[in-house]
This record gives sequence, C-alpha cells and structure tokens, in this order.
Amino acid sequence: MMDIEHRHQLRHEDKEVTLIGTAHVSRESVEQVSHVIEQEKPDTVCIELCESRYQSITQKKKWQETELIKVIREKRAYVLLSNLMLAYFQKRIGLRLGIKPGEEVLRAIQAAESVGARIWLADRDIRTTLSRTWRLMGFWTKIKLLVQLLTSAGDFDSVSEEDIEKMKTEDVLELLLSEIGESFPEIRRVLIDERDQYLAHEIRAAPGKRIVAVVGAGHVPGIQRYWRSSIDLAELTRLPPKGRFMSILKWGIPALIIALIVVGFATAGASAGTHMIKWWILANATLAGLGAAIALGHPLTILTAIGASPLTSLNPMMAAGWFSGLVEVFVGKPKVRDFEGLPEDISTLRGFWRNKIIRVLLVVVFTNLGSSLGAFVAIPLMLRVFG
Repeated sequence: MMDIEHRHQLRHEDKEVTLIGTAHVSRESVEQVSHVIEQEKPDTVCIELCESRYQSITQKKKWQETELIKVIREKRAYVLLSNLMLAYFQKRIGLRLGIKPGEEVLRAIQAAESVGARIWLADRDIRTTLSRTWRLMGFWTKIKLLVQLLTSAGDFDSVSEEDIEKMKTEDVLELLLSEIGESFPEIRRVLIDERDQYLAHEIRAAPGKRIVAVVGAGHVPGIQRYWRSSIDLAELTRLPPKGRFMSILKWGIPALIIALIVVGFATAGASAGTHMIKWWILANATLAGLGAAIALGHPLTILTAIGASPLTSLNPMMAAGWFSGLVEVFVGKPKVRDFEGLPEDISTLRGFWRNKIIRVLLVVVFTNLGSSLGAFVAIPLMLRVFG
C-alpha cells in the first residue's frame, strides 16, 4: 500500500493530480508507483524525465549516435561528463541495493501503457539544467566541485536500503551533492528550486482530467509551494550570459601575459624576457600534460596537451582540451562496444576511467583545467624576473 506520506492530492482547474514522491533507487518506490497507477487508472502519467533522458532510457542504442567530435567542438564535454558522473553515483547506490536507478520511472511508463494512459515528460532538459549550473559557477568553484565529486566516489559502499528509504525526503541529485550543497548554492537553486517550478508548470499543463505525477520526493514540497504561482517558463529554459568577470578574465589574462613579456624584454633585457617565456611554457605545458595524464590519455594525447596549452592559453577562442580530446578520439578509436558498455562501465570507478568514450571527455576536461591552472601558476613565476 502506498505510504500516504509520499502521496499527495492536488487540483488545477478541472484536473485531479495525484503526486507521488519517490526515491530514485528504492525498491519500495518501484512497487508503490506501479500500484498507484493501476489503482488510479489516470488519463496521463507525468514523469520526471526530459526528452533526452526518456530516449536514453527507452532507446538503449542512443549512445551510439553520440558525435564525440561535435561534443568537443560545441564545448559540451563538461556537461556530458557531469551527467555521466551523476549517473555513476546513482548506479553505485542501485547496485548496492540490487535495483536499477530510475526503475520506478520505467515501471511508471510500463504501468501507464498497461492502463492506456498518456506519458507526459515533465522535467526540464537535462542539458539545459547542467548548462545553467555550469554557467553560473565560477572557475574555482568548478574545480572544487569536480575534485569533491571524484574524492567522494567511494562513499556510497556503506549506503543501506534503510538509508535510501530515509532519503525519500531528498531528490536524488540533491542527495548525491548533499555533502557539498552548502558550499555550492548555485547547484541547489538550479537542480532543485528551478526544477520544482518547471515540474509544477508542466504537471499543470498535462492533458487529461485524472493525472498521476511521479517525481523525486525532494521535489514534492517545491511543487506544492509553486502549484498556484505564475511561472515564467522562458526564464527557466534560458541560458544565462557568461559573467562579465569571466569574460574579462578570459581576455585579460592573455593580454596581461603578452604585456608582461613585452615589458620584460623592454625593461629587463632579452634574457629576462626569455625567462618569462620559459616559465609561461613550462607552467602551461606541465599542468595541461598532467591533466591529460590523469585522464589516462594516450601518450600522443598527452604530448598534444603539452604542445597546445602554451599557445591556446593566449587565444581565448581556443582550448587545449579540444586538441587533446580530438587526438584521443583518433588514437583511441572508440568503438560501438564502448557506447554499448557505457551503462555497465559507469557502475564502477575503474570502468568509468576505462571506457574510451568517457576517457575522451575526461581528457578534454582535465586538460582544460590543467591549462587554466597553468596560466595562474605562470604569472607569479614570470613576475620573479622583476624581483
């Protein structure tokens, strides 16, 4: 029987909505979702998925259509890698409990089909959500987040099914980032608060008079809070412009480096200017190469990162990770089995690093992070010439 604590009744105009709060890796939630839909026999079942996530669940070969080169060129490696990391954490918990992450959504789809109900995708596109999150975070915040996600990879082995049931008051994305949520308010606002509004709007807009909505339990209070509010959907789907500070930094650092080198040659002589160029190349090349190596890139990939970083760091329109990522695509030659193996490989940290598709993304991200860090490290080293 569905726990009344996680089942809520809402009304909108002539619509009756049964809102179910679930834990995305809970066996009990799977059974509850199926029971309620079969009992209610609604006209429409709303699920907490967007079109791209729905396709990835229902069409297992979607990964094979991914164009890695296009992902790199469009600067979407960070977003895709973030999505895979979240899927990795979900799957780790699910394996611990012997259940597939998001199985309650699959059961909702199956139950809806069995009673002849329409499926309504109520969540915001995951790419928009992650892009907004990433765009609103500063450079150092991104580094801190990635490091904290990677270092917390082993923390889920001790999670029990009892713990998961207690987590029904949390959304799974909020759960996975709970330890760092206080340090990253941007994450909570975009992943939770904005999606609460989006979900409330889409559930209200769903066709039919009898509706069952299946969402993460952490979204239930927010949906109830915004249920009767006017919601600006255009604002929730808009990508915010890049911050002025980041734009200034993007163009300011190359300008500063070039100015330092020019001043070094002009005031301290050719030897000083040459030393400044040396420090710039060493700092950039070393840290970008280290980033590619941490991602287990091919030796040619690492060499590409080393060679590209000192030059691309002076050009705001280019990134060392693009070059090292493209080289990794060509030398690593990801195959169909790498795409097919993604669902299995993201279940372990070793598989996460072994899969050639994920490795390309890791190469792009870690090369760019190393290159950016190298630029900051190089400046004080170059200034020593004037000491």
